[in-house]
Amino acid sequence: MDSFLDLARKRFSCRSFLDKDVPKEIIEKIFEAARIAPSAVNGQPWLFVVISDESLKKMIASCYSRTWLESAPAIIVACGDHNRSWRRADGKDHCDIDMAIAIDHLMLAATDNGLATCWVCKFDVMKCSSILELPAHITPIALIPLGYPKDMINPEKHLEKRKLLCDIVFWEKIKF
Repeated sequence: MDSFLDLARKRFSCRSFLDKDVPKEIIEKIFEAARIAPSAVNGQPWLFVVISDESLKKMIASCYSRTWLESAPAIIVACGDHNRSWRRADGKDHCDIDMAIAIDHLMLAATDNGLATCWVCKFDVMKCSSILELPAHITPIALIPLGYPKDMINPEKHLEKRKLLCDIVFWEKIKF
């Protein structure tokens, strides 16, 4: 089996973490994967804030409606810098796309290091920006809890919870 596919299948959205700190060296290794991610015209509009202080973590977690977020030893706030992101001729800002690529690299690197994450997008962006005192051109894109998972998930879940290739891949033309 292809080792990248094995890794991708192991990644899951974790919502239950062990009460165990993640060493800074491992977190930095994970960020190296995000750092080398591709971005439109190499703008690299990403900024990441690692929150592990309990009181600040509580404040950031209050931007989300569910309490499980606080159980993560760290919460990464992935932010996009709109002053650095590329805009297409029609005005399309590629910040979110570039951030998605970097976040995906980060999450797969976390999985490769025995950690778990969850991509949280449904949160109060304005409140989060205010807590972190971010300028207007920096936007929180996602909250990413990071830690050691309490439970592992069956990597074969993709066999039943994902569309089949024949439903998503078309040759030459999309057939409806």
